[in-house]
Amino acid sequence: MLALRKFLAPLVATLVFAAGFTALGTTSPAEAAVPATIPLTFTNNSGRGDQIYIYNLGTQLTTGRQGWADANGTFHAWPAGGNPPIPAPDASIAGPANGQSMTIRLPKFSGRVYFSYGQKLVFKLTTGGLVQPAVQNPTDPNRNILFNWSEYTLNDAGLWINSTQVDMFSAPYAVGVKSPNGSTKTTGRLKPGGYNGVFNSLRGQPGGWANLIQTRPDGTVLRALAPGHGIESGGLPAGVMNDYINRVWARYSTSTLTVTPFANQPNTKYFGRVSGNVMNFTNSSGAVVTTFQKPDSDSVFGCYKQLDAPNDLVRGPISRTLCAGFNRSTLLTNPNQPDTSSANFYRNAVTNHYARLIHAQMVDGKAYGFAFDDVGAHESLVHDGDPQQAYITLDPFN
Repeated sequence: MLALRKFLAPLVATLVFAAGFTALGTTSPAEAAVPATIPLTFTNNSGRGDQIYIYNLGTQLTTGRQGWADANGTFHAWPAGGNPPIPAPDASIAGPANGQSMTIRLPKFSGRVYFSYGQKLVFKLTTGGLVQPAVQNPTDPNRNILFNWSEYTLNDAGLWINSTQVDMFSAPYAVGVKSPNGSTKTTGRLKPGGYNGVFNSLRGQPGGWANLIQTRPDGTVLRALAPGHGIESGGLPAGVMNDYINRVWARYSTSTLTVTPFANQPNTKYFGRVSGNVMNFTNSSGAVVTTFQKPDSDSVFGCYKQLDAPNDLVRGPISRTLCAGFNRSTLLTNPNQPDTSSANFYRNAVTNHYARLIHAQMVDGKAYGFAFDDVGAHESLVHDGDPQQAYITLDPFN
């Protein structure tokens, strides 16, 4: 059965955290001047001759409606879906040829800019919304299409735009935003040889990590799935993180894990101790504020299920910190979390090697290798409160 991934605009909650819990609806006079649309320059430096197709899909922030934007930034709501899902309207924009650029408009959206090489993507509509590609499912119609996407939110507080590997590592690209002073912040660019470097390193990593790589029937490399999807598809062992999880649980059954989730609130601390299968967190008064069941590997990689992180000021921030510590394998070496020094990350043999290898190949060391890679500001995200222009640049594969 086709895996359904409905577009429910998760970026808004994520970006509240990324912005240090700034209220996104609060604007200063400068922020209120953000126009209804801003230009996005889309440049094709891929070195490939494929036709590029661009899609700007998301949720309209003023109404909460799901839909797509055309090249002019005009919003189009999706029509009603069906059960079984029905084909979505063709929202594609023909992209630039290799070596060329084009400019489209980004509206006030929380959404994604997809881009595909050589073939249009297949989108369908179910009664709950848009069905997005889920290529960990071998029957997904986009399984053999080369594509990727960037995530962004544009609102009265500015633009947040990232490169993401939370679901997969695929066609290389960088993102950027121009400030009023003319300077441009960029992120997401791989080192020379970095694209092949990630795949070659996965192939050389024992324990099933090579099975994250998906190819076409002709052998063309398409992507590496994130490890949670690798577990879902059967390529990565379901217990790949169990040894580390067990050691963490044993360690904090006899000692205390201290979490200070807000850098600007050093006196807000929570204290974790394990009792049986549960880690209880107390505040400075000794009251239990939240509890976590012992997570499995999938919960660690996805930062969900046993490590669910609601958009609140207690459980969510603690969970994000735990998730980062598990993925980066810092929970045994530092009882005070978050550990934000990248020099301490991924030092254990049992770790998120997918995220480790991607970070190692980034020019600035930043990536979204897992959902809360922004803990300690290690995410591939740029923001400006008064954005003049956004950029997405397709980079060479070699």
